[in-house]
Amino acid sequence: MGGTIYSKRTLFLGTVTSSHPTEQPGPLLSIEWLAILALFSVSILGSFVGAGSLIRFLFPVGSLAVALFLYQRSPILYLGFNWWIAFLAPFMRRLADYYRGSFDSSSIMLTAPYLVTFVAGITMLRELPYSQRRGNLPFLLAAVGVCYSLLVGLVRGNGSATVIRTLLDWLPPLLLAYHTSANWRLYPQMASNAKRVFSWAALVLGGYGVYQYLIAPDWDSFWLIAVDMVSFGRPEPMGIRVWSTLNGPPPFACVMGIALLVLFIEDSLLKIPAAAVGYLSFLLSLVRSAWLGWMVGLLTLITALRSGAQLKLFTTIIVMALCVMPLTAIEPFSEVIGDRVESLTAGGNDSSAEDRSATYRENFGIALSSLSGRGLGGTWRVNEVGRLERVALDSGILEMFFTLGWIGAIPYLGSLLLLMYSLFSDHAVQGDPFLAVCRAATLSIFSILALGPFMLGTSGMAMWGFLGLGIAGRKYYQAESMSTQSQDAESDI
Repeated sequence: MGGTIYSKRTLFLGTVTSSHPTEQPGPLLSIEWLAILALFSVSILGSFVGAGSLIRFLFPVGSLAVALFLYQRSPILYLGFNWWIAFLAPFMRRLADYYRGSFDSSSIMLTAPYLVTFVAGITMLRELPYSQRRGNLPFLLAAVGVCYSLLVGLVRGNGSATVIRTLLDWLPPLLLAYHTSANWRLYPQMASNAKRVFSWAALVLGGYGVYQYLIAPDWDSFWLIAVDMVSFGRPEPMGIRVWSTLNGPPPFACVMGIALLVLFIEDSLLKIPAAAVGYLSFLLSLVRSAWLGWMVGLLTLITALRSGAQLKLFTTIIVMALCVMPLTAIEPFSEVIGDRVESLTAGGNDSSAEDRSATYRENFGIALSSLSGRGLGGTWRVNEVGRLERVALDSGILEMFFTLGWIGAIPYLGSLLLLMYSLFSDHAVQGDPFLAVCRAATLSIFSILALGPFMLGTSGMAMWGFLGLGIAGRKYYQAESMSTQSQDAESDI
């Protein structure tokens, strides 16, 4: 990689770095960008003209093709594309279904984010023989635990469709984390990309979330009626629990919580408007577990920074509070947010907490007594209308042991704890604010696993993705330190 000159374009997906050396900056709209714009343009226009049946297949196939193309030509842009497909695919699906006039119960378009992330599996296959020597073995062991559960699910007869559907929630986050860790030499570019992506996500997803709450767009109402999820609110203005462009309030709240942590280290003017709509939509999601996780992340970020950076962070917190608090104190926001905040201290009057406690009492002993686990798909069922749905365990711990059993959970959970210990024991984090955010983002989601299966799907992508970025940063600074020591030794000679 030495001597390579990279062309950079700071655009919507983040700081884009081409993997191919060049002497002159390329055009503003490169062929990579044209491929991305073509995918979204064709999909949106096709949805508007009622070609939803075609778009349902074209969008995931096109996303995979673009991902393969970017993986080869622009690895940093591939990562940005990975995040935005995860953020926007559910929204694209709702547009296609609404203008087609029929709900796609198979949710084919929602496979797009998984297909895009599976491309990162090429890195795991390529690096497989060197995993231990290059410090990526824990990611591989976690994937082995999931693959073991895949076999158990097939042997137990959980149904191939159910097993594959569950695999899409468990495996892609690990592939993304392995990919970022293996490409540690690109850590500065990956960090810049992730910072830019999540800062824009706070603005775009947050802004749409506020619009969704106030207006209840037809496509969102159409989808809410079709899925019949009472816990997501009512399909009417000021009746929705905000999920923005994602597929439900919990994954949206987890993504937005991390985006809000990233904003603390954002230096551009984007910070203020992004914080205003980001915090407001975050609160309107009414996901209390994500609120708690964000507070854990904020405390982690404060303690990870140096004193000078801490002072700057406190100033940022005050400015953001002055911008956001007036918005939450006026109608139509104050009552719904205030009632939910009060429920955090409701104690015995909190029916949600009572239900979760009952779930733990009934299932905790059963889950921990499972050696082999039920396998992938073991915590899913077919509902009365023939649609697959996860059994509401409301616990990542129960989900983990029911699905993986002790045999699969030991490598999965053990690897996760080992990687987090490695990240948290590195002092280089104090000199790099983004590395501090990686630490805070990972812990913010990990700390609430007892309250929901947040290690899966989009929230799992966020947790494992930032863990992989953190490990990549750790490797980068270790190599930099070794290089400095080697240069010092040569100069002494």
